[in-house]
Amino acid sequence: MLSFARSAIRLSALLGALSVLPSLSNAFSNPVIWQDLADLDIRRVGSTYYYSSSTMHYSPGAPILRSYDLFNWEYIGHSVPTLDFGSTYSLTGGQAYVQGIWASFFGYHASKNTWFWGGCIDFSKTYIYSASSVTGPWSRLTTINKCYYDSGLLVDDDGTMYVSYIYNNAVWVAQLSSDAKTEVKSQQVYAPPSTIGYLEGSRFYKRSGTYYILLTHPANEEWVIKSSSPFGSYSIKALVQNVAPPVSGAGYPHQGGLVDTPNGQWYYMAFIDAYPGGRIPVLAPVTWGSDGFPVVTLSSGKWGTSYSDPVTAHPLAPLTGADYFTSIGPQWEWNHNPDTSKFSTGSSGLVLNTATVTYDIYAARNTITHRILGPTSTATIKLNYANMKDGDRAGLAMLRDSSAWVGVKRDSGSFTVCYTSGITMNSDWSTSATGSTSASVSISGGTIWLRVTADITPGSGKQAKFSYSTNGSTFTSIGSAFTMNNAWQFFMGYRFAIFNYATSSLGGYVT
Repeated sequence: MLSFARSAIRLSALLGALSVLPSLSNAFSNPVIWQDLADLDIRRVGSTYYYSSSTMHYSPGAPILRSYDLFNWEYIGHSVPTLDFGSTYSLTGGQAYVQGIWASFFGYHASKNTWFWGGCIDFSKTYIYSASSVTGPWSRLTTINKCYYDSGLLVDDDGTMYVSYIYNNAVWVAQLSSDAKTEVKSQQVYAPPSTIGYLEGSRFYKRSGTYYILLTHPANEEWVIKSSSPFGSYSIKALVQNVAPPVSGAGYPHQGGLVDTPNGQWYYMAFIDAYPGGRIPVLAPVTWGSDGFPVVTLSSGKWGTSYSDPVTAHPLAPLTGADYFTSIGPQWEWNHNPDTSKFSTGSSGLVLNTATVTYDIYAARNTITHRILGPTSTATIKLNYANMKDGDRAGLAMLRDSSAWVGVKRDSGSFTVCYTSGITMNSDWSTSATGSTSASVSISGGTIWLRVTADITPGSGKQAKFSYSTNGSTFTSIGSAFTMNNAWQFFMGYRFAIFNYATSSLGGYVT
């Protein structure tokens, strides 16, 4: 569907230079990445920082980002190569929306020279993956027949691995075997009182001989428990409570993790709810009180919009730009597992064959997605539609539980570019409506450019606007502006999505 040496997908953003701006003033700005990267686990190895995030039903899962300064980041891989948790994760025999990967653990075992990722899937089993290099290849190491829900990994000074997790409204700690394949023992270490309430999103650390577990009271508070032993007993103190965010209209900073610099400074990377775009990371310095608990540095009682650089800035390539799909980079993820026989990449870019016969984009396999860079971004694709078959639909979507798209339809041998909206899900994430086309224009020539510009600043009423071009330079608006849903229950934010599906029979393709 996208032939990207000649048919490029171009992702340009009004704030495309956001990640490199801080280097000009020796102060970084929050959010450090305006993209949907929730449930983060952040680690330092040497002078390099690594970041893991939730992906739910997107594949591959658990993206890994790398930074050398904590505020310029790049995508480098995924910990879970494919969501091999059952057929629904491949959109066969069902679907797995808002399931899959979230609040997992991620960490490095120095003496083993091994990276580990682990997460509870479908509230039943914990899958652990490992790799000798953070960029992979990653493979499944083991499956533990219990749920380490909202888990955090600690590799102790002697190499012993512990996992903090939530069970029965309490905090638990498990000790893993030396090969991380089985559990040695586990026990409850802390039960929050009713004055604090439910806690989740655990992260496990050790500093100066003291053990710390970060815990979230969703979605407005972060707490810390500490002990002289991994199995307790633990005392508790608030880290942040109802702290005003650095982005207007967003939620309170919470969850996330702690990380130190080589020179001994500490930072807390939290995230803020910023729908319709998703949950985005914000960073603040941390000091340590005389009582041994961490203290977040605030600005007039609020999370700072800017702080001094943790280390010398190390700019990286922007998170937006042209992609010609000679291969699929780690910034891309499929909606559920793809049918690998129905797409290809190379010198001609991305070729998408139809993989599903359906009228429902939510049921269509091989839809490839990209996070939207806030606050406003534009995505443009060049699409060769000459080899579509009757009944095929291909194009560019704003994908979430309420969706819309601009694309090409072929019916009775004729082609139209059209705008389709009203695509919605029920509260159980089944499809409630497959949408209707409200604008269409006849086209010919075999090539078209499709574009969407999205405003994902937090709040209600935010819109995306669709357009098309037959020459790549003059764009014509099509359809009415699409108002995005900013409810949090789907968890994942809106994404740009490129799709090609059949409503009649397979065999067509786009580049």
